Amino acid sequence: MRASNGTLWNGLPSAGAWRSHRAILQTALLLAGASLAAPTLHGQDENAAEIVRRAMLLNSRESKLQREYTYLERVEDRKLDGKGAVAGRESRTWDVTELNNRQFRRLDQHNDKPLTPREEEQEQARQKRVAARLAKAQAQHADEAPEQREQRREAARKRAREAEERDAADIVGSHDLRLVGAGEIDGIPVWVVEGTPRKDYKFLDRDNAPFARIKGRVWISKIDYQPVRVEAESTEAISFGAVLARIQKGARIQAEFTRVNGEVWLPKHFSVTLSARVLLVKGFHQEQDITYSNYRKFAAESRIIE
Repeated sequence: MRASNGTLWNGLPSAGAWRSHRAILQTALLLAGASLAAPTLHGQDENAAEIVRRAMLLNSRESKLQREYTYLERVEDRKLDGKGAVAGRESRTWDVTELNNRQFRRLDQHNDKPLTPREEEQEQARQKRVAARLAKAQAQHADEAPEQREQRREAARKRAREAEERDAADIVGSHDLRLVGAGEIDGIPVWVVEGTPRKDYKFLDRDNAPFARIKGRVWISKIDYQPVRVEAESTEAISFGAVLARIQKGARIQAEFTRVNGEVWLPKHFSVTLSARVLLVKGFHQEQDITYSNYRKFAAESRIIE
């Protein structure tokens, strides 16, 4: 499972890496699908393949709809001292919009203030570089015949489906899943599902290996099988070899989702708290808090930033 880009201080993977929308949604859907399939089928057992198929269909539809929306994303990083008190903070607000038919994150505010002239100039230059890179990539395929273009796109879709299937098998196979309760969140009836890691599971995709050290609880809408809330915690230290960094046991992740336009569940709030060591020597404590707002359907209400 590939994570989104982003770093905390010292180059450690950020909450962005944890909160990849696809990763959070897919994990929640699979946890829910595995535990809740039986009630849906009037108590009959459902095999793992059908659980995964159903979960992936839901996730694929949601992912497509997500790409049709733009939004604001405010990210606040808080550095903690040894006693857990906030020793420093910094925030950035991003306008996540569309550029050449691709998602583009444009810095809108820094520490809740408008960008300085220099920061604005840097963002405009960055946007031009990204636009030029996208245009160059598109130009490489400008002379393709329609049949070639469709073959290339179908090959890309096939690779994506295969990756989703590996992710699905890994998440379901690596956890014991239990239906532990039911309730309501903001008037929405939900099931509550818990997942705990299984020992000695061999992952199909090594990028999914951190899931072997994460337990979680997810609140799933009874109406459409989408996650409303997710809570997770690392049960062991998680290492990232590329930067020789290690996130300590007890890192906590929380995510909340909201129904937008009656058609799609999108992130509302995300937070992560962790302690880590970089180069296995320098330690630090970190919090990241992310809020999402101003969702807009791109085709109807938004515009491309030029």
